[in-house]
Amino acid sequence: MIKVQELTKIFRKPIRGKGLIGMIATLFSRKYTEIRAVDGVSFDISEGEIVGYIGSNGAGKSTTIKMMCGILTPTSGKVFIGDKEPYLKRRVVAKDIGVVFGQKSQLWWDIPLVESFKVLKEIYQVSDEDYEERMNFLSSVLGIDEFMTQPVRTLSLGQRMRADLAASMLHNPKILFLDEPTIGMDVLVKEKIRTAIHALNAKYHTTVVLTTHDMADIENLCSRIIMIEKGKIIYDGPLKDIKRRFGNIKTLTLTVPPSVDPEKVKPFSDDVTMVLDENNKDKVMLKFDADKVVLEHVVQYAFSKYQAIDMKIADISIEDVVKQILSQQEEEHEMAKKI
Repeated sequence: MIKVQELTKIFRKPIRGKGLIGMIATLFSRKYTEIRAVDGVSFDISEGEIVGYIGSNGAGKSTTIKMMCGILTPTSGKVFIGDKEPYLKRRVVAKDIGVVFGQKSQLWWDIPLVESFKVLKEIYQVSDEDYEERMNFLSSVLGIDEFMTQPVRTLSLGQRMRADLAASMLHNPKILFLDEPTIGMDVLVKEKIRTAIHALNAKYHTTVVLTTHDMADIENLCSRIIMIEKGKIIYDGPLKDIKRRFGNIKTLTLTVPPSVDPEKVKPFSDDVTMVLDENNKDKVMLKFDADKVVLEHVVQYAFSKYQAIDMKIADISIEDVVKQILSQQEEEHEMAKKI
């Protein structure tokens, strides 16, 4: 379905001089710095897969997605959607793909949402029968009926993202690219979008490529992840292997009263690590593997021993996973040099 071979994208940035004279000199200079946004990336994605394409900010995720969509032309390497290269056959490939960018909309700002859908129906030449069937299905899984007659500019972020997802699926594409589809949304809207993606995949066997910083998106949707850092793939495999490798790490952040000295509190167990916030003395972080330690017991301990007045629970972030993988790779590289 998707085949990526040694894909590379280099952006050239002119070297600018200082001040007005430097700016004028830059106009006649041919000196550039090169930024390798994507560096020799290769992978295959089969029909019907839901794949998480993840990494820290600036890792090269969105650049890769844009090349797979045909928006950007690679500096070198190949991308195939089926048997077509998207940047060479963009109009043909557009019929087979749907795209949702978290911060950009494909809907018309000043007209009612339903009119945007009708315009897209004509652009993609969707038959009346197919349009009615898909709109009924998309309305049921995304709950967009309640704001179909509202102008797009009046929609909330969550409503607009659900509408954008529906618009991207209107022509029943074989592949759906989702770039940060749940960014900035509340828990209920995120859950609706995840449920909708599962339903679309199950009903139409749609291949989904998802980029996100939300580990809950990855856990709920993806069976496979591809991790990229500094333009290179550092992991490609099942999600369960990552979880087995790093554990179900959680961080419980506590706000403690001034009367409590965290350093004098007896540790809960060897499986729970306490970390103090250097910038905020009333903050304490308890890090632990939820597969080894019962979360409820840690919470009870936090209230009784730290007298916590507030707390927040977070899963391990993608940035932390990337750091740990890179750290392990460096350790393995150093060990190999010694042998």
